[in-house]
Amino acid sequence: MKLTTGYKRVVIFILALGMASMLGCGSMASKHGAKEASVDDVITGKVIKAINNEATLKSAQIKVETSQGVVLLSGFVSSAAAENTATELARNIKGVTLVRDGLQVK
Repeated sequence: MKLTTGYKRVVIFILALGMASMLGCGSMASKHGAKEASVDDVITGKVIKAINNEATLKSAQIKVETSQGVVLLSGFVSSAAAENTATELARNIKGVTLVRDGLQVK
């Protein structure tokens, strides 16, 4: 079957339009991911600051990770009370949707 020049141009245009729209979606997804990562970094920083400013947690060795508003606390604390304090401090930070407690009493 022989294709006319006009038909070929229409097919090429449609394919180009489809590819351009897919590229646009990909860049939006990466921008959205970067924004989420930035928000998570801010949350992590605020949780770390709150923990460092708490006198009862000065000897604690707490690592803080945040992903999509979910904070993971890991490391070691001196008592169950210190563990509760750390998790409560994290819960009270704006943007935190959930706190996962991976702390161990040493």
